[in-house]
Amino acid sequence: TLSTPMSQHSWVEPLVYESDTTLESWRLSLHMQSHARPMNAKLPIRPIHKLSPIGKLIPNEIPPVLPIERIEPDEVYGLGNGRWMFDFGKGFSGMVRFEDGLPEPIVPSEYPRGHTVSTLGPDESFITVVYGESIELTRGDINIVVVAGMGLHDGGPKHKSKPAGSAEDKGGPCYPKDHIEAGSLLQRDVYILPRNADGDQSTKGSFADARQSHHTTHAFRFAEICCTAEPPSGVHALAYRTAFNEWGDFSSSNIRINGGYELVKNAMNSNMLGVQSDCPHREKIQYGGDIIADSPASLHMYDMSAFYRKAVWDWGDQQWNNGAYAGTSHWLALNDYAGIGTGSGETVWASAPIVMTARHMQHYGDLKLLEETFENHMKWFNFLVTHFDKGLKKKGYEDDLKGYIREGSGLGDWLTFRGRDTWLTHQSFYMATARCIAYIATKLGKEEEIVTALQLSNSVKERIARLYLRDNGSFLPPEGPGSQLSPGPEMSLFSRVVPGDKRCTVLRRYFTRRGHTWPGSDENAFVREMSQATQQEMIESGEVTKRGSQWSMGWSQWHGFNEGIFAVRYALKTLSDNGFHNIALAKANGFGCGTFEYMLSHNATTHWESWWRSEDLYSHNHPMLGATAEWTVSAVAGVALHPMTTGGRQVLFWPRFPNSASTIDFAGATQGTRRGDFAIAWKFEGLPADQDMYDSATVQIHIRLFVPPDGQAVFRLPEYSNGEGVDSIIKYATQLPDINEIKTSSSEECEKRRKGKEGFNYNWEFDREAETWVKVYRKKAIGTPCMSFLFHSSLSSVSWSSPVNLAGDSDNGLEVELGPGLYDVMVDKWQLKPEIKGTKDWRIASIKDFYESEDIGPYCSDTDTFDWNIGDASYLI
Repeated sequence: TLSTPMSQHSWVEPLVYESDTTLESWRLSLHMQSHARPMNAKLPIRPIHKLSPIGKLIPNEIPPVLPIERIEPDEVYGLGNGRWMFDFGKGFSGMVRFEDGLPEPIVPSEYPRGHTVSTLGPDESFITVVYGESIELTRGDINIVVVAGMGLHDGGPKHKSKPAGSAEDKGGPCYPKDHIEAGSLLQRDVYILPRNADGDQSTKGSFADARQSHHTTHAFRFAEICCTAEPPSGVHALAYRTAFNEWGDFSSSNIRINGGYELVKNAMNSNMLGVQSDCPHREKIQYGGDIIADSPASLHMYDMSAFYRKAVWDWGDQQWNNGAYAGTSHWLALNDYAGIGTGSGETVWASAPIVMTARHMQHYGDLKLLEETFENHMKWFNFLVTHFDKGLKKKGYEDDLKGYIREGSGLGDWLTFRGRDTWLTHQSFYMATARCIAYIATKLGKEEEIVTALQLSNSVKERIARLYLRDNGSFLPPEGPGSQLSPGPEMSLFSRVVPGDKRCTVLRRYFTRRGHTWPGSDENAFVREMSQATQQEMIESGEVTKRGSQWSMGWSQWHGFNEGIFAVRYALKTLSDNGFHNIALAKANGFGCGTFEYMLSHNATTHWESWWRSEDLYSHNHPMLGATAEWTVSAVAGVALHPMTTGGRQVLFWPRFPNSASTIDFAGATQGTRRGDFAIAWKFEGLPADQDMYDSATVQIHIRLFVPPDGQAVFRLPEYSNGEGVDSIIKYATQLPDINEIKTSSSEECEKRRKGKEGFNYNWEFDREAETWVKVYRKKAIGTPCMSFLFHSSLSSVSWSSPVNLAGDSDNGLEVELGPGLYDVMVDKWQLKPEIKGTKDWRIASIKDFYESEDIGPYCSDTDTFDWNIGDASYLI
């Protein structure tokens, strides 16, 4: 038998898993840590090995992680020295597949950064694949530092999050040598084969047999392959995701809003691999705050019934003995400092399991989940009753909030441009826990718990209102400087905390909030590195304003997003619900820093972690700000689960419309449920040929609605601006067409438009020779407008009933109950009008027209929505 040295990459037999940790000792260890008590020799159990026990094995009920899409490269080009760049056109999680195998490698004069392999034997050759989500500005290759985040890199030649130095010192002993030499953590695959003996440079086996990695997924849009004389052929990518059903969609005539929806969906798809991660390439952590923030969007997009049921159980499995929930699943001791102590995660983050249980009931009607988790949730509720007030006091919050002028202990409205009102978010989610208990107890018939929970939720609500309601009608922290924190009044307006009789006044004062200039490092660099002509254009548009003596980009309150992961939803929903949908549209349709347009113009295809640009710290694939996608469906198109439904039995059709058709002139969406797919579409008809009249013409609104065979719906009609009911008629299809066939035809036509790249059409690129930013016009698929299947040409042959005038019952507006069927509604005499702009600095200004107006419309005085209803899971928090 020949004896040959074993390669470091050779297969070895797996070792049997051994641990002297038992479930009992593991839980004791966690219990000690929750109380910050040392593990000392006096304790009865002290495991030697710090390994988790295998525990109780049960079947995994969620769908498996599978490839869901095959993606062909948009572009392939050489970077020199045998290195090839593949651009797959959008970000996702997965890996590259080589259908024709790999060519034989070459040995370049010097291996590019990220492509060295230090563990090779002397007779081995290799090919590397480095993955990334963006391009490094000064080199034109993959920006590998964005993968690392948190400054665990040298920052590259241009962006230095921390001083250059030893990456191992920053990353710890597990930082691999190849990554140290690259100056950053890497995502990569390495294909290795031994060479033949006797100086023969060919390899044993063949690189042509390589197909794909089977050991991990990566998050990427770009892939560098090195080093080969020619680019590999037959290359495509496989996008992976948990294989649940995707049942929600949206489109409109507005490319920016469509693009924003796609940014969220692409980021969601990238972060749903067994757990809902924050970003798919570094932390990969299931954060409670992220799930609370963006689950309204994911529940719209997908059937999350098994997935979120598992998430709730995961939190229950690790619940502390004292009842505290962790802020992440599984517990990682991350951000526990921001909680109220004694083991609790930050209050908002740790509320995820109970809030998600309520939302799960609304969407899926799973009474068994309520029954099986109620004891866990009551432990959390009782933990808060015992520890919350004392815990906040220890964190420095006074009962009367004296001295509270800036964010305190807590995470709050994470990654807002403003400071964070951490007291308000702590208190609001304490209230939300009590409301969830009342909601769940109602479904389970537990009267005593209903009374206890409602008493607590009302007490916390009154506490917030007492401290925040000011004499001038504002709803803000009691001391002046706290008025700029986020969330502002939008959170309390949305969740029915503001007293109903004060709501119109609070809403009016809301419009006094302003934007500000922004000193972000990448934004400042952008302003410095633009041409004088570009700078002048941005000054004239309001995108660039003065910050002291320097020109600076800024964030907007009313023409962009400044809110963090929670307030962005509250802001959009509050505006649209209360008659200011045109302002919500202005935020979503804005341009410049803190907008969808800003991300799209910097070549984003997945939602960023922050509203500002970051080339070296924050992730470019992160859906936590993605609650905007649920707003586009529920308000821009107009379909959402009815707040009082369970199991997705009933939806609310409530389309809202812009002031001007220049903003948007059609929209449509589908909302999947266990009962079937509900759909809505609307469009303006009778628009003049002259688009200059899009903000003054009188038009009709054509609306179509589809209710599946087992569904029910409430259709809430719009009102004219004077608060009067609209002139409208309704008819229904006397015989249903083949809806699935129509959807297929419509989808095929939309795909043709996407392949024609009729979406967002420009982006900023850095001219490395001139060191100047240049706007490049380039066709893209993202944001492509597609008309809903409900207006597909094949429906022209449908037979309709005779039209009837709409009549409905509601104390505040017109509502009509609809059973299964296809409906056609026509609203007459709809007056278009101009959008409102402010002064010269309008982009970052307040909206004087509204806060000085005595009449701000009928919606804020709608008494039906003054108080939270115990059966309402939508406005619970």
